[in-house]
Amino acid sequence: MAVRHRFTPEFDPDCGDTLLTSARQDIVIGRWQGVRDLLRATGTAWIPRGHRMRQLAQSCASTSTAESWLAAEPRNADALVLRAATETARAFHLAIAAGRGAPIDRNRIDAAVAACYQAANAYLEDPTPWISLISVARLYPSGVRRKEMGQWWDELYQRDPYSLEGHLQVLHYYSARWHGTHGFMYDFARDAAGVAPPGSPLPVLMQYARVEEYRCLLDEARGQQSALVAISRHWNHEGAVSDVRRTWERWITSRVDGTVVPGEVQAVNCLTHAACHAGLPDMASGLFSLLGNRATRMPWSSTGDPGDEFIRWRKKSLRGE
Repeated sequence: MAVRHRFTPEFDPDCGDTLLTSARQDIVIGRWQGVRDLLRATGTAWIPRGHRMRQLAQSCASTSTAESWLAAEPRNADALVLRAATETARAFHLAIAAGRGAPIDRNRIDAAVAACYQAANAYLEDPTPWISLISVARLYPSGVRRKEMGQWWDELYQRDPYSLEGHLQVLHYYSARWHGTHGFMYDFARDAAGVAPPGSPLPVLMQYARVEEYRCLLDEARGQQSALVAISRHWNHEGAVSDVRRTWERWITSRVDGTVVPGEVQAVNCLTHAACHAGLPDMASGLFSLLGNRATRMPWSSTGDPGDEFIRWRKKSLRGE
């Protein structure tokens, strides 16, 4: 009798990038040489470089590995970019530990900004320091001046005009949870999606925006049954369904091949989640096939336990429900 194995999603923060996983293990033991070799080999492939830099920074945030590398090679541009990403990660960790609305150490944010500028000057072609700058700007209690944000955005756009991570950080900045409104956030996502070339993932910004709005609506509706009922159509009203179809057509069906690189895994999860909740099982089934078992906690955690949600909706889509 054949043994049936239960499907288990894999929440790998490296999204299957085994070279990245190896380098992050080196960080744990304080060895920076593997990190240097990985970033050198990655070169100017901005999507994998950005993904790797963000994950390396998360590991470096609780260690002195980035500082050890910089002390050994003070003029290494990759080391300076990693230090900037690490300072940004540390600033966010402190803000999370302090709790929403708690005072934030401005000196820590200023230090991250300074590190980003130093990295940007050291590696002129790299969009990563500008993405880190836009990200850390969220932590200032009143944000940054519009002119300053505009300058940072221009620098990023000149280097990587269709950067998904860069656009995503701007979207977060202008969300209602930070320094904008739902309307401003959706306008930004819609404008970016509208100018994206076929095969670009930027149309998925609309699905990221919908998750952002849902989180706010859920917070506002706590304990109010009528409000909870009102947001039950958040995912499947006509506009939401049309947005999912548009993203599928402009991004997924326009791709040159059917592979999903590690830096895009979360974005595909976001579109998959949206397709499930929009009542588009055929589309969701195709997306689950692209993902395999590569799951990310966001956005599945916004509507329940991420593992349970991924498994439940995958089963439903395979049954055509």
